[in-house]
Order: sequence, then structure tokens, then C-alpha cells
Amino acid sequence: MKLHAAFVVAGVVFACQGALAGPSDYVYTPTVEAGEREIDFKIGSARTADERESAASLGFGYGVNEHWFTELYVKYKQEPGTATFYDALEWENKFQLTETGKYPLDLGVLVELERPKNRDEGYEMKLGLLGQTEFGKVQLNGNLLIEHHYRSVDGDPAELGYQWQAKYRWKKEFEFGLQGMGEVGRWDEWAPASEHTHRMGPAVFGKLGTGPRQAIAYNAAWLVGTGRAAADHTLRAQVEFEF
Repeated sequence: MKLHAAFVVAGVVFACQGALAGPSDYVYTPTVEAGEREIDFKIGSARTADERESAASLGFGYGVNEHWFTELYVKYKQEPGTATFYDALEWENKFQLTETGKYPLDLGVLVELERPKNRDEGYEMKLGLLGQTEFGKVQLNGNLLIEHHYRSVDGDPAELGYQWQAKYRWKKEFEFGLQGMGEVGRWDEWAPASEHTHRMGPAVFGKLGTGPRQAIAYNAAWLVGTGRAAADHTLRAQVEFEF
């Protein structure tokens, strides 16, 4: 049954290939741990043939209960020809809908709000359906995301994106696998396939215990892009201090 669910998640994700990913964005997971606090640092750099864009964020998160995790981020960016600058304030909320491991598929919902420094961009809202399953030492994740800007000068339409992840849980301190993410255009009218953006590549994961109820968790990936709007190469990493 779990093996069947794994193929369902993988099928949905790859059928969409083809969220709205910045250089430092990471793959969301649906699980929540009540009472957990974390300091979260993310960084990433995306390169095309003639330019590079980098981004970073620092956040503090808290597991309010067994179903709700909330986190506040300060985000920074560096674009070609500019110094690093403050980019946005982000409030991320994750809601776990099913008890971990009780059903073949763990489900969660993401609600994320962002206020960019540039007021012309208005407000950004991201909604996501998060899925996770496992069989043996293999864990699969697949997410569908919709992102929309409100009160923006450009009046951007809501766009559909995806994320996926597959990892082999070799040992707690070191796991390895693949990550991918991309966009297909408007949620109700996909762009031509030539305009889709996809990024995928190898990834590593792990968690190192540092004391009672304390740990440092990490993950990093090198993603290769396809599609005219995708960066050629993206290097991203995330480090969390959990306590």
C-alpha cells in the first residue's frame, strides 16, 4: 500500500513538470513537531550564462501544537550589479492534516504571506498542498504550490509550481537523494512547454545531535535548469538549529 502511494505522489509531481522558486527556496515537508523551536538559515545562488542572482533568509520558527508550525523570515537578495539588500518579510505557516505514518500518505497545507520591500510588488501569498510517503528507507515528497501577488503594479496572475524530493535515509547524520522544483505558468492556463522552468539535481540531508532536544539539521542541493527562463545552475543550502 505504501509503495503504491509512493508511485502516486511521484506520478503527480512528474506529470506537472513543470514553485516559483528563488535561489534559496527549499522543499517543504508536511510534518510538524509540537514545541519545537528553530533558527533557520537558507542561502542560494543561481547562475545563467552571463549573470548570477543570490538570496538568503534568516527565520525563527515554533511548533505551536502537533498540527501547526509557524515561522517568520527576514529575506535578503543580491542581483547582478547590486550589493546585498533587504528584500522582504515573510510569514510561513504549515498545517499537518494527518498523523505521521498513520496513513500511506502524510498530508499538509502551506500558507505563506510575504511583504516585499518594493511596495510596487504588493503582497505575495503562497498556498500549497504538501505530500509525503515512504517505503523502507526511501522517502518521497511532492508539493503543488500556487502563488499570487495582491495589489501589485503589474497585476501578476496566480501561478502554479511544484516541488519534489526523493531521499535514501542511509543514516540520521547523512542521507542523499534528489530534489526538483519549477513553474508551469498561470494556474488556470499553463504556458507553452518551452516557457516552463524546471530545476533538478542531487541533494544531501542530515541531522546532528548537539544536546538534549537539540540538533543541527541541514540539506543542500545542486540543481540544473531547463527551459528558457530557468537558471542554468542553482546551488542552495539550509541549516536549522532545533531546540
